[in-house]
Amino acid sequence: MLTRHGVDLVLDVGAAGGGYGSELREFGYRGRIVSFEPMRAAFDRLTATRTGDDAWDAHQCALGAEPGTAEINVASNSDSSSLLPMADRHRAAAPAVDYVGTEQVRVERLDDVAGPLLSASRRPFLKLDTQGFEKQVLAGGPETLARCVGLQLELSFVPLYEGGLLVDEAVSMAYGAGFHLVGLEPGFADPDGQVLQADGVFFRV
Repeated sequence: MLTRHGVDLVLDVGAAGGGYGSELREFGYRGRIVSFEPMRAAFDRLTATRTGDDAWDAHQCALGAEPGTAEINVASNSDSSSLLPMADRHRAAAPAVDYVGTEQVRVERLDDVAGPLLSASRRPFLKLDTQGFEKQVLAGGPETLARCVGLQLELSFVPLYEGGLLVDEAVSMAYGAGFHLVGLEPGFADPDGQVLQADGVFFRV
């Protein structure tokens, strides 16, 4: 899909240790990647993962509606860390995962940090993996979103983080911004098989 739509820049928000960027490279994407990851340990892993890749940059910050600082909840598995409280439904589905501490992180607005990046891009793609915080990220990036040809969002079918974006609102926001759903990737599921979350891939058509 990235090739079909001529994507030349991927904004990787919530990059964790760099797994998403690594998958893009494995799939054959050779364009520019700019990753954003606020947590120290995860950012260190991200830095190691992208070493030697001159087309992959990274910034250690969270993205939100307003710039400043915030306290992120650090999860035992790292990937479930969030700026939002974890909901009981998440704990019931993954009882081995819980918050184990907090960390102070820097918060920037997407429009503020992406502006210089977009000047050299014709067809950017925005990927968000922020554990329920997607609405706040998008609130700080309306100009960036308007420039993007594609969007990837976590679609939560049940509340996994208190105040987090749910699937109906996420899809409505994407369609309201001119995107259409073109693909779904399986995500978080209950031990009994109920799918709790998937990734939605959207493009302008």
